Amino acid sequence: MIRVAVAGAAGRMGTACREALAGADDLELVACIDRAPMADADSAPEAEAFDSVAEALVATHPDVFVDFTAPGSVEGNIRAALAAGVDCVVGTTGLSAATLEALEAEIPQGTCLFVAPNFAIGAVLLMQLAARAARWMPDVEIIELHHNQKKDAPSGTAIRTAELIVAARADAGVTPLGAPGAESEIGGYEGARGARAEDIPVHSIRLPGLVAHEEVIFGGPGQTLTLRHDSLDRVSFMPGVLAACRAVGQRSGLIVGLENLIEL
Repeated sequence: MIRVAVAGAAGRMGTACREALAGADDLELVACIDRAPMADADSAPEAEAFDSVAEALVATHPDVFVDFTAPGSVEGNIRAALAAGVDCVVGTTGLSAATLEALEAEIPQGTCLFVAPNFAIGAVLLMQLAARAARWMPDVEIIELHHNQKKDAPSGTAIRTAELIVAARADAGVTPLGAPGAESEIGGYEGARGARAEDIPVHSIRLPGLVAHEEVIFGGPGQTLTLRHDSLDRVSFMPGVLAACRAVGQRSGLIVGLENLIEL
């Protein structure tokens, strides 16, 4: 039985994670970490509730630490778990490449820090397909749409998609036909062309009613190709979360992206 502690357990992703763990025969939720009260806490009556990560780690000795908190607290949470030699499954986005590099240097031997920009299998497939398409259609823009409570923009999924596309273009030796960002934006309307992830324009939308969505639009002479993924419910992320909890015990070091843990 794999013992799991969840930080951000009172949030929407944390709640979905608790419910998913309750239905898994080989995973046991032993600690719920959050300062906020948890709804439907009786879904995991065997799990203790804690206000701090450090306290939960000492009291419950989990095998895996899952983080669905916020960009401002995730780094400290990871450091505490790594110091205790606990494998980490991180779904909180907003960690910079420099921060991940610093955390990688702190990973104890035999311990895994796994970070997923997106746990939905469909989103992972979209990213893989986007990388393949970029070898033939290097001109591309990304639109990512999320609920209005999301605290970071652009999304981790959009950034990861852009990284994979740029790597695929470099591997294939192709360059975009256009020159993204070369056009002049009208004064007072700067940002109309979106932000840049790598060299790819990314447009972020935040509205109530959305969950997590991404469009990757490729353009070439006389044609376009649009790839889109929609998470309509947070349950879409849970198979990936459970797969990560099961896999990190056999891995070590820093791993980014669910495609590196599962066979697609």
